[in-house]
Amino acid sequence: MLSAVSAPTRLRVPDLLHAVDRAAEDVLSGRHEHLLPAAGLPTDQRWYTRIHGDDELDIWLISWVKDQATELHDHGGSLGALTVVSGALDEFRWDGEALRRRRLHAGDQAAFPLGWVHDVVWAPAPAPITPTLSVHAYSPPLTAMSYYEVTSRNTLRRNRTELTDGPEG
Repeated sequence: MLSAVSAPTRLRVPDLLHAVDRAAEDVLSGRHEHLLPAAGLPTDQRWYTRIHGDDELDIWLISWVKDQATELHDHGGSLGALTVVSGALDEFRWDGEALRRRRLHAGDQAAFPLGWVHDVVWAPAPAPITPTLSVHAYSPPLTAMSYYEVTSRNTLRRNRTELTDGPEG
């Protein structure tokens, strides 16, 4: 007899991709304008705000600036997804042997199944936009994130785990 392994959420990665796509459309249409800082987005540090939150799903709007990174991390027991709204991001993902980079431009999406270890950073785009904006969804909402380093033997070592109720470290 096979035992059933329960997922951390009833939502699936495609559901999260759909959620960030809808939220990105809302950002572009100005529906979340009231959540942005009155003085404009900071150009010297990352900024974020929750645009939706319930027991099953958190959706965040995040701004990214040059020289700011999240550190190599996972999302604990949460699935995740993002859509780049404007500008570009580089994602450095651990593939089990090395860090692999992929560039995500406005309109691109990425998904993060359980166990995904990555770092996300601002990237120069053909026409540099600072800050870059992206929408991220997590299900269940984030409660913990672990942070990692790549060792001199090219293995992954967890440095610490932190409780959190915010996005991306």
